[in-house]
Amino acid sequence: MGKIKVGLIRVVTLLEENLLKTHANLLMKNFKNLEVETRCIPDQPEGIHDDYTEKIAVPKIVNIASEFEKEGMDIIFISCAADPGIEECRKVLHIPVIGAGSVCAAVAYSVGSKIGVLGITEEVPYAMIKVLQDKLAANIKPEGVTTTLDLFNEDGKKNALTAAQLLKEKGCDTIALGCTGMSTINIYKEIKENLGIQVIDPVLAAGTVISYLNF
Repeated sequence: MGKIKVGLIRVVTLLEENLLKTHANLLMKNFKNLEVETRCIPDQPEGIHDDYTEKIAVPKIVNIASEFEKEGMDIIFISCAADPGIEECRKVLHIPVIGAGSVCAAVAYSVGSKIGVLGITEEVPYAMIKVLQDKLAANIKPEGVTTTLDLFNEDGKKNALTAAQLLKEKGCDTIALGCTGMSTINIYKEIKENLGIQVIDPVLAAGTVISYLNF
């Protein structure tokens, strides 16, 4: 059986090749049956972090997803916890489209009872709320973090770890990472090792589901 061809869409404009391919590399390292190509939306250097930035991103996401389908991709992965453009893509594409938010929440729901979301917005992405429902116990945004770029410095990472500790203190038994920037900095391992709590990484959760679809 051949590898699954994944069209991965980053919703932040990234010019550095290594940074652009971080999520693809994470997937291919952990799931040998995946072949991942990444593209990012243009003209959004701060990504999606509010209603406006999500609204202007959606048509860009649909355009890239359509290009990927024409090029023979088997599945589209929108690497953003808000699942921007997912319904719009599903209306026009004929291949599966999954989003980081709903898939992360689904995996967290399957293993946890009191789930805390660690993201970059004051409110939990609606894509995650729909799935988590009454298992959503708490939500914390790290201090000083307002866009995904803020996670890339030492203060952002340190404050994310502090926020994860607060979620554990609130009684959460599982932490769902509500921003794929958390995947970029590979913080799930540090949280799990330091706090001894279940942590669901959205990109790795997507890899699990994508691999399953090939059975």
